[in-house]
Amino acid sequence: MAAHPLTVGFDLDMTLIDSRPGIRATYRELSARTGTYIDADLAVTRLGPPLEQEIREWFPEERVAEMSDVYRGLYPEHAITGTPAMPGAREAIAAVRAAGGRAIVVTAKFEPNAKLHLQHLGIDADALIGSLWAEAKAEALREHGARIYVGDHTGDVLGAHTAGALSVAVPTGPCDAAELRAAGADVLLGDLTEFPAWLERRVADGGYGTDGLDAASA
Repeated sequence: MAAHPLTVGFDLDMTLIDSRPGIRATYRELSARTGTYIDADLAVTRLGPPLEQEIREWFPEERVAEMSDVYRGLYPEHAITGTPAMPGAREAIAAVRAAGGRAIVVTAKFEPNAKLHLQHLGIDADALIGSLWAEAKAEALREHGARIYVGDHTGDVLGAHTAGALSVAVPTGPCDAAELRAAGADVLLGDLTEFPAWLERRVADGGYGTDGLDAASA
């Protein structure tokens, strides 16, 4: 795929959407249906990695695949309508478009469920790629020519750097600012509300990716 002059990738959970309410509700329903204790409040403090990692905390290995499928099946009913957009999410996508660019979403979430979130919230991405985590996110970022990737987790920083993209981090998920800096985030914003102004400055400076962009917070 030919690279667009400006393609920006975004993570989904805790970057574009506050998925904690819906995920909490889905874990509680899974617990009720299986009779297995799941601390849903604890689980939503660890968002980012693939679902199977959290399922292993509550079920034996031989049931992980089965329970992950059950969870994904419950998700549309219990998670979509209760999940809001993060502050600045729509504006961040709009800022990329205003700069003549493309905005893609690259997430570890099961792609059909991720699509339901975007549709419900009216977040219109140019492409959505699911079931990719950490360095595996680089596959989609490279394919779409994304030179900037915005995320809330150290795994997102790793994905960006593996793809040779600029890592823009927001401490709105489980990783705080110090963790994101230590992981090597190139740019640290307070949240997505700061992204449009940051992007406008960088586009004005003539830099879309890592070339010529300083590794500093906004």
